[in-house]
Amino acid sequence: MKSARTRSRAAAAGTVIVLSALATACNRDSAGSGAGGDKPAIGIDLPRSDSDFWNSYAEYVKKGIKSDGINALPLSNSQNDVTKLAANVQVFENSGAEAVVMAPQDTGAIASTLDDLAAKKIPVVSVDTRPDKGDVYMVVRADNRAYGTKACEFLGERLHGKGKVAEFQGALDSINGRDRSEAFAACMKKKFPDIKVFELPTDWKGDVASAKLQSLLAQHPDLNGIYMQAGGVFLQPTLALLEQKKLLKPAGDEDHITIISNDGIPQELDAIREGQIDATVSQPADLYAKYALYYARAAAEKKTFEPGRTDHGSTIVKIANGLEDQLPAPLVTKDNVDDKALWGNAVGQ
Repeated sequence: MKSARTRSRAAAAGTVIVLSALATACNRDSAGSGAGGDKPAIGIDLPRSDSDFWNSYAEYVKKGIKSDGINALPLSNSQNDVTKLAANVQVFENSGAEAVVMAPQDTGAIASTLDDLAAKKIPVVSVDTRPDKGDVYMVVRADNRAYGTKACEFLGERLHGKGKVAEFQGALDSINGRDRSEAFAACMKKKFPDIKVFELPTDWKGDVASAKLQSLLAQHPDLNGIYMQAGGVFLQPTLALLEQKKLLKPAGDEDHITIISNDGIPQELDAIREGQIDATVSQPADLYAKYALYYARAAAEKKTFEPGRTDHGSTIVKIANGLEDQLPAPLVTKDNVDDKALWGNAVGQ
């Protein structure tokens, strides 16, 4: 039941709230409702449904809601649109949310929404992305600069410090895209100056990456390396294009294009087994969901945390606008691709 304060706020907002609710109704998932009772209500926005990684995360969230007895409001999906995210959050506020979980894809434009939530003393857990401004209770994320560095070192060593590499950059208005791109560039410049890197901004869109790769291959048919910052959106279009161009040679072939990715989805692990790609950095979709729900409930219960090592193998660090729990993200190659501890090997189990 809504409190008098919530009802008053809803009444004051009037038509704006009605329109907001209507605008987001098509994005809401009634399957997200968890246990009720006196447990704090948690609003959870899923960021998109066009990525295998984020679809896996969504499934882990739904499982976690049920297994942990989370009192979740109906889930919403902002579909990579910060305007929809802001509207979805407004619905959470008017539904009595005591904490909000989100994964803003535009980490700059979300600041005003975070300021509004802070003013209403509704804590926020941000998953995978760190907002540029605006208070957050906890960011649940892996070290994205390490992603770029690991990709650089892997490609540099495999190519023996020489060659041409295409880099599918994520959206540069996202902290993740910037972190991965900046770290990759810095590492290449310092350690492998004889490798030519072609930076291809993609806005996390697979069709954009494929089109730019096709143009690049026309100019540089001797391309011998690719860094995909998000296998969830880039893997299939990339493999399809290389196969079409008869460039999808297996690992070990002298004409094989060395490919490293980020995400750790099952399809990437299969591609490593088949020799189509060589490595990925496994983003922990299962742990993202688990600890997003954990911290959201803790926030609603007004618990506090301090920087330092955790009991789940990660490190909490202080950031300018809150705290960040940096979860482990291992490099996966043919040597450890069958490790049962990888979430990509446990999907569906």
